[in-house]
Order: sequence, then C-alpha cells, then structure tokens
Amino acid sequence: MSRIIWKGAIAFGLVNIPVVLRPASRNQTLDLDLLDVRDMAPVGYQRINKSTGKPVDKEHIVKGYQYAKDEYVLLNEEDFRQANVEATQTVDIVSFVDAESIPPYYFDTPYYLEPDKRGERGYALLHETMRRTGKAALALVVLRARQHLAAMLVHDDALVLNTMRFADEVLPISELHLPKAAPGKPAGAHAREVEMATKLVEDMSEDWQPEQYRDTYRDDLMARIDERIESGKTHQLTQPADVEEAPRQGAKVIDMVALLRQSLGKRGKQAKDEEETEPARRKAPARHAAARKQPAAKRASTTAAKRTNSTTRTGTATVKRAPAKRESHAPAARKSPSTTGRKRAA
Repeated sequence: MSRIIWKGAIAFGLVNIPVVLRPASRNQTLDLDLLDVRDMAPVGYQRINKSTGKPVDKEHIVKGYQYAKDEYVLLNEEDFRQANVEATQTVDIVSFVDAESIPPYYFDTPYYLEPDKRGERGYALLHETMRRTGKAALALVVLRARQHLAAMLVHDDALVLNTMRFADEVLPISELHLPKAAPGKPAGAHAREVEMATKLVEDMSEDWQPEQYRDTYRDDLMARIDERIESGKTHQLTQPADVEEAPRQGAKVIDMVALLRQSLGKRGKQAKDEEETEPARRKAPARHAAARKQPAAKRASTTAAKRTNSTTRTGTATVKRAPAKRESHAPAARKSPSTTGRKRAA
C-alpha cells in the first residue's frame, strides 16, 4: 500500500469528513546517474556563469524574474514564504459539475482519498451521493505549499482526488489548425469512410484492461541491465550498430477506403485463425494419440485383409484360408506333406 502523504478533511458544506491522501500513481522512470567513464566517478551538475564561463558558488546565486530583456526582479526565500497560501489541511469543495464535462487535459496527478478515523459514515454518504448524481466535486487543496484546483471523482468504492491545471495553464484549442466541418457533414470524411471506420472500431473494441499494457521500452532496457549484471559486464558500453537511414519518401495520396478494407480483412482473418486454433489446441492430445496408434492398426487391418483374400487353387476349385486369430502371436505350424496329400485325395 502506498504511504500517506497528507491528512486532513473534506469540507462538504458544514460537514467535515476526515480523510488521508495516498498516491494513486508511481514514477517508473529509470533513475540514471552521470558517470565519468574513466574511473566510474559520479559527475555532478555545475552552476556556470554564462558570461564568464566560470563556476558560481551557491551563496552568490539568487532567483530573478525577467520582466523585460536583461531586466530582473530579485526574489529570496522570504518572498516565497509570504506568498505561500496557508495550508488548511482541508479539501474545500466549492462546486459540483457533471463528471463528463471536464476535458481530460485538465487532469494532472491522481490521489486516493481514504476515510480516516470517524470518517467512514460521511465518506460513504458523499460517495453514494456523487455516484447517484454523476457529479464531480471541484475543490481547492494545498499540497506541498502550493494551492491546487482538484476534481474529486467516484471510482468503484473509492473517492479519487485528481489535481488539475488552472485555465491559464491550458493552451486554447482555437490556436490549432483543425479541419472544418461542412453543415451536416463530418469534417474531411466521406460517408463510406466513416461507415468502414466505424466497423473497424467495433471490431477492435474490448473491455478496459489496463494491466495488459506495459512500458515495453523500460522492460527491454531493464532486461539489458539485468543481462549485464549477470554476465559481470557492468562497465562495458554497447557499441553503436551500423544502421542505414531509410531514404525519405515523398508525400503519398492515401486511399482511406482501401486501407480500412485491408484493416477489416486483417482483423477478420485474425479472428478466424483464433477460432480455428482454439478447438485444435483442445483436441491436440487425442489427435496425437491416434496418430501414434495408426501405423499398428493399419498393419493389423492390412494383414487381416491379406489373410482373408489369399486363396489356394486345385483345378477349378478355390479354397479360402481362414484368417489367423489376432490374439495369437505364435507362428502357424506347418502342415505335413502327408496331411496335405490326404486332403487332396479326398
């Protein structure tokens, strides 16, 4: 379980709900250090004066805000302390909005809200009310000496607090060059293309299963690191491979319908192969067992057929030999000449 990083309460009107805040995400970025390849010593970051090119001692460094070219306002720790908002230890709900009305690019970092001592009843009340109304709570909270706008959302049995970006931190969509839609028509898309694209989306739709997606780049890099550790080649660098750059190709006219049709065909073939493979995989042991028994059975049937169809001729009469019993594995005894002669005389 993740550690508690904050304790406080949810201010819901006149109701206070004691809660604790736990991280709902983790940073999986590899922590790499800079090293001097000659002696494996760590390399630190050095503060350099950009005018003289010489190092600057820490006591000579101050922070400044550039309000005009080469003109700064100097700030020190006292300025930051006086500007900090008071940490009230409260998730102060200011309003409720439809959860689906919040654009996804406003969300920043998720946290889990867990009821603290004597907070279970109020927590359950707020959770159930928000679940029934489909609302998200917009709140203000101070975390790590900084005030955040946050959205409180319902997920399963938990309340999730997701810090948000303020409006002036989000660039306006109006600055983008987007295709314009004609009245009553989708932007830049033909009806046939939309129909086939919709079919492809339906074929590719599945239940949300986030555990099936992984950072394969990080996994591959960790596999290379583990291989180096096991082989003892921890200080050996990988030599660059000879990779030829592919020639740049000019712009091509895209036949969207052909690409969609090809994608649908590929999805259909893949589904058919999976359907055919699954029953075959279940019947595989029985089929292999039958294949092993087939040569013996075939030899037995062939031997029986030969014994049944083999004949001895005496004049115009044909006498069929009786097939030998399958239970007996001993060779048949030879008949004596005298016995055979008596039968012929008879």
